[in-house]
Amino acid sequence: MAENLTTTVSSKSQTVEINRALPTVVIGERINPTGRKKLQAELEAHNFNIAQHDASAQVLAGATILDVNAGVPDGDEPTLIQETIRAVMAVTDVPLCIDTADPDALAAALKIYEGKALVNSVNGETHSLEKMLPLVKEYGAAVIGLCMDDDGIPSLPEKRLAVAGKIIERAAKLGIPIEDVVIDPLVLTVSVDSNAAMLTLKTTELIVKEFGVNITMGASNVSFGLPDRSAINAAFMAMAIQAGLTCPITNPLDPDLAIAVLAADLAMGKDEWGDRWITAYRSRNKPA
Repeated sequence: MAENLTTTVSSKSQTVEINRALPTVVIGERINPTGRKKLQAELEAHNFNIAQHDASAQVLAGATILDVNAGVPDGDEPTLIQETIRAVMAVTDVPLCIDTADPDALAAALKIYEGKALVNSVNGETHSLEKMLPLVKEYGAAVIGLCMDDDGIPSLPEKRLAVAGKIIERAAKLGIPIEDVVIDPLVLTVSVDSNAAMLTLKTTELIVKEFGVNITMGASNVSFGLPDRSAINAAFMAMAIQAGLTCPITNPLDPDLAIAVLAADLAMGKDEWGDRWITAYRSRNKPA
């Protein structure tokens, strides 16, 4: 089995280390206008009240990295992502995960970012590797690699493993160290394919065994289209952490998910004497 690697990201004053031996790092997902009409409208108007509120709330709920996406239809994404990052950095100083598929927007964001960002994301497609990875290298960022390529999302764990290897190899040729590559094995909804979750878990295990890299994913995708999503997401989150997930992109404001992460860490020996579990329990149950 490969050595568990440590990915380090930072802001101007805070550093976060991601490693399977450490507590799970939650990347807050809510600063993303996809499916959020009010946030989209505010970003289109260059208003950042919701983004700033969500930033503060997610950090208070336990997120130690914040994903920032400013992609709105027909918007000037390079300008808007700079404005959004500045607005978020004005209210919190946790490290940021810059979420864009636009090379111009990524360059603009990395140019103003103070620290070592996490880039979300590249994939195995030729265009993505050629346009995004050089920017990651230029600005000394860490990067998320999605297990998809020019042929789409592979239906077999071994083929997703091969895409992960392709991204890691391409990054290495540019001088990006393997510990700065975080892999997303991709999770699809079980309402469409009942084997989707198991495929992701198996892929995770294979990638961890082969490369030792850190693993992220949008874990809530697993329940899309189903009722009582929170319960499904929480169960899957705990299973994914056991398989090797280290830094999920998720909603820390969901109490079921928050408890599932803490419980998984406790059960896996990543919460000495249960300190984090007990502290969270007391916080949830203190008198109003």
